Amino acid sequence: MFDAISHLFDPGQALGLLAYAPPGWGGNLLAGLGRSIEIAVGAYAVGLTIGIFGAFGKIYGGEVTRDIFGIYTTVVRAVPELVEILILYYLVPQVVNSILLSFGYDRVSLPQMPVGILVLGVVLGAYMTEVLRGSILAVPQGQIEAARAYGMPPLLLARRIIFPQMMANAIPGMANLWLNATKDTALLAVIGFNELTLTTMQGAATTKNYFVFFIAAGLMYLVISIVSGRFFARIERWARRGQPLVRGGGI
Repeated sequence: MFDAISHLFDPGQALGLLAYAPPGWGGNLLAGLGRSIEIAVGAYAVGLTIGIFGAFGKIYGGEVTRDIFGIYTTVVRAVPELVEILILYYLVPQVVNSILLSFGYDRVSLPQMPVGILVLGVVLGAYMTEVLRGSILAVPQGQIEAARAYGMPPLLLARRIIFPQMMANAIPGMANLWLNATKDTALLAVIGFNELTLTTMQGAATTKNYFVFFIAAGLMYLVISIVSGRFFARIERWARRGQPLVRGGGI
């Protein structure tokens, strides 16, 4: 067993393959990691924006608004994310270009980075909508009714009553969605976006040392998860300040 592992993993060779400067691939992997994080941050911001409007729209909006967001969340969560990425990246631009050509305009070529952010953001927004909606519904209704009885305007009600308690309930779910966003960037490899996973596959295919490259990529994703977990734990403690400390894990 150990002989097989040593055959797959030679420390000296691995250090050479993962060196920062060429012919090592370390610099390329870090650049791919940076692009993955950039995509994840942008998609998370887009998804959070959609989620806030979607959650409040489904709860407090009119019938049409609720139906629109209901269809959106149902369709996006029902269709596999890879299929949605292919549809949004290939089909939507094709339809747009067909319309432009029919009116005599030239075709447009969409840049990968903004499109990747938008595609993942739209997918993430459906899940964020439901996380935030559940968090809003968890706010005690009596407090909301009392604030309305005192004549508190809607924006002040949201800022002082709903948002503080809603965020405390939403942070765990939002943390999971952030981790999903960092991992879903790997799906953009199918459209040729040169993020961490595609760079890893290119390095592994070039050097024929798949074990080293995929272990390195896995460790990079693990580091992101650990650092993100610590970060969101701090945010949750801040959001729950003044509330009783509840610990899981039994008696």
